[in-house]
Amino acid sequence: MKKIAFFDIDGTLTSELDGSIPESAVHAIRKSRENGNLMFINTGRCFQNVEERFRRIGFDGYVCGCGTNIYCDGRDVLYVPQTHSVIMRILEQARKANVDILFESRKEVCFDTSRPLRHPGAVRQYQAFLDRNYTMPEDLENPNFFSDKFVIWYEEPWQLALFREVSDQYFSCIDRGGTFREFVPIGYSKATGIAFVLQYYGLTKDDAYAFGDSNNDLPMLSCLKNSVVMGNASPASLFEKAAYVTANASADGIRLALEHFHFC
Repeated sequence: MKKIAFFDIDGTLTSELDGSIPESAVHAIRKSRENGNLMFINTGRCFQNVEERFRRIGFDGYVCGCGTNIYCDGRDVLYVPQTHSVIMRILEQARKANVDILFESRKEVCFDTSRPLRHPGAVRQYQAFLDRNYTMPEDLENPNFFSDKFVIWYEEPWQLALFREVSDQYFSCIDRGGTFREFVPIGYSKATGIAFVLQYYGLTKDDAYAFGDSNNDLPMLSCLKNSVVMGNASPASLFEKAAYVTANASADGIRLALEHFHFC
């Protein structure tokens, strides 16, 4: 019987040690597809940030932006955009709270560089995009600028509280650890993305398997009985959601889990 697997990217498909893709994961995913199963990425990244190295593995589709943009069999089947006016409210509040903000859409990523970035995590991510030769717009007030979701880095609790006075009207806040937060449109998650894909293919939750390692994977790990948590997962409370705890991503965790559930 056909099964479907949904994989987070960072720390799940990629090694928690260096961000590389283990060859064992690539071979296991390809073998699983050869056996007639469906393989999907399910990520908080928007589509433009799903690098070519992931696409070359070979997937049947992508759930991007925490369920806000979905591709099945090469077709764009769901897209949930935000309005420019909402994003301008978010930008204004980010500046008021003095947080570093990264806007993400299916077309582009960009930081608010109206002032120097302060948080080391934001600086590292900005440099990573430069290293990948990303073109990041700077005129965010341009009426043609849009964003689907965003993340922030802050320094003090009051900054997050002030920012959320506005963001909570439109977006759910996901704790990614430390002073890093991810914001997704209310009503959308990796779990709603799975529900959409299952309906698209006429499959049930019993046919579906979720692979994850962090808090933004919690909705999909909680909604399926077939939940796989990577050995390198954080926080440790995620292990309570696992039907199967596999090895670290760097230690062939994907291959071992796919073999355990008879995908390959």
